[in-house]
Amino acid sequence: MLSDIQERLAEKIFSYKAYPNDADLSDVAEALTKKHPCLRQPDSFNESYGWKMRLKSKMCNYRTQLKSHGLASELMVNSLKSKSREDPRPHPAKNNKKARRGEANYYPHPGIETPESLEKERKLLLTEVKKRNNDKTVREKMARTFEFRRQEVVDQKPSIENLKERWPALFQINAEFQRVTAVPLLTRFMAQLDKYSTQLLKIIKKRGGATRAKTAMILDFLDQDADADVRRECVLRALIIYLGECVENLIKDYTMSEKDRAGQELERTTMAVFVFRETSSLLEQPKETAIIIDGVEVLNELPSVATGVVMLFGLCYALNMEYPQGFRFTFEALQKILMELGSNKMSSKIRKLNGELHTAQ
Repeated sequence: MLSDIQERLAEKIFSYKAYPNDADLSDVAEALTKKHPCLRQPDSFNESYGWKMRLKSKMCNYRTQLKSHGLASELMVNSLKSKSREDPRPHPAKNNKKARRGEANYYPHPGIETPESLEKERKLLLTEVKKRNNDKTVREKMARTFEFRRQEVVDQKPSIENLKERWPALFQINAEFQRVTAVPLLTRFMAQLDKYSTQLLKIIKKRGGATRAKTAMILDFLDQDADADVRRECVLRALIIYLGECVENLIKDYTMSEKDRAGQELERTTMAVFVFRETSSLLEQPKETAIIIDGVEVLNELPSVATGVVMLFGLCYALNMEYPQGFRFTFEALQKILMELGSNKMSSKIRKLNGELHTAQ
């Protein structure tokens, strides 16, 4: 009987989420013992902890069983150890085996639609996206083709150029990010950044040595009647430096007279936000802000540098890309502290920062 219960629960859990976290399993265990009091364990924490541990072990075994029989596409995708040797042109921003980052719909299973009908829908979408004032129809068709598109992105790892051609509406990042994570991107990010800004600045200002020297000029702009966009940009730049990473490699600054040099660097860029101003002052509103991935301009005409950073973060989810090389801690902080995705597991550096932020709340 015990094994039957675990088997049924594992099947049901897997139908919703292939990789449930501890909180998910705790919820299932508590719901089980609440509905069936006879299954409670008086000697266990909250009378359901033992069930949680059983389910944790069962889910691991269940995934192994499915993977050995090739019955679950998501498990097969996550078990790939390296790129295909047949790929004639590997893309540096892509990787087969991805870290699990709190996605609610990482690799959704297709519904009753066939690949043929969804391909037809995709072609209709190419026409709809060109029409004016047609956002509602585009959103509906993008939602309808989500499973089809997501499997294409994960399985085939198409180039940026190919994605822009086949799925131009994919680069409406707010909508696609919410489909993947069930979390709003821009509103959540900006609200959380504003919430933690004051305390973040206090923590950063306490740091001495090279961090203080590198952040001094950035923080000085905050004392010069900086508006909300400038403040957010300065906080993000200072955070990157505080975490020991090179802000110049993620946010590339140019004056408008340096466009030729920027064009040359663009072709060699894997992932970055390009910012153009008339002068080098951060107090000046950018004339142009764009996101570059694999030498291709993916998004442009962004309203602020902070928007550029959050959209780059969202693109990592929408296009199933690894975080930019050299910015492991920055993007972990954005994901787990600001966006609160997969925050149950943090590196020691981000856990310490998170603790300092919440201690002062």
